[in-house]
Amino acid sequence: MKITFVIGGARSGKSSFALNEASKIEGPKVYIATAEALDEEMKARIEKHKVERGSEWDTYEEPLALADALMKTKAKYKVAVVDCLTIWLSNLLVRSQIGTPDRQAVEEAVMDFINVLKGDDDLDLFIVSNEVGMGIVPENSLARLFRDLAGDLNQKVAMIADEVYLVTAGIPVKIKDSTLKI
Repeated sequence: MKITFVIGGARSGKSSFALNEASKIEGPKVYIATAEALDEEMKARIEKHKVERGSEWDTYEEPLALADALMKTKAKYKVAVVDCLTIWLSNLLVRSQIGTPDRQAVEEAVMDFINVLKGDDDLDLFIVSNEVGMGIVPENSLARLFRDLAGDLNQKVAMIADEVYLVTAGIPVKIKDSTLKI
């Protein structure tokens, strides 16, 4: 499995970059979306993005069981885009929160996903995530937990990725290339 990790701020152009790069690869393609259409604006946004991707892309929507979604789709497709890890993480935290978020359940889901990424499948995988560590320390405990878990998740994915790009203001900067020996 070749993994390209694309990270950046909100509306930085990271999803567009990942889709553009993935579209250059021949073969069947799948877009694994973690966002949910919980209101009319989000429904319209999701439909707009489906139309923009075109018929070349199949869409698989999975807000929680991301490891399972990747396992189910990777044999059928040559190229996959997972968009985005921080939305997925947020979904996990919100679903697990009954009084206090279940950090252990979230960490187990993260490790399940990381283990799927370690497979030797013939898949070109593009993973999109938000960089959340460049701001101030959040005021409330849930936001701090989210920031901590997102930072850990991003580090784990970046560590095993073949390439990592930081996208800012629509400009991708390659920050890791496993073919380069240091």
